[in-house]
Amino acid sequence: QVQLVESGGGSVQAGGSLRLSCAASERTFSRYNMAWFRQAPGKEREFAAAITWPSGMTSYADSVKGRFTLSRDVAKNTVALQMNSLKPEDTGVYYCAASPRRMVGDVTAPAEYDYWGQGTQVTVSS
Repeated sequence: QVQLVESGGGSVQAGGSLRLSCAASERTFSRYNMAWFRQAPGKEREFAAAITWPSGMTSYADSVKGRFTLSRDVAKNTVALQMNSLKPEDTGVYYCAASPRRMVGDVTAPAEYDYWGQGTQVTVSS
């Protein structure tokens, strides 16, 4: 069972930055497809960003494109989501997700991911 642990959430004002990190217990983590999803109060979980293996290609939701950057640190067994120019609508719980399977489906679909972290809260005030 792969365990994912997110960290780095917090409260910031609009325009500020946060860096989320997701640490994995699996030593073959570098071969996993990884993603970040988020869920605002009263809304469904939505895709934010993903990085696929082996291509290393990154994908972003239109709402975060140009502001968020997803990266993988193989040596540290982590993925990080750098979030800049934060907006109040970025508020929500952010979840790290992982899939060991070759990505042939929709990278933005939660069903494509087998493992999930517990989530970390991000609050952006205006």
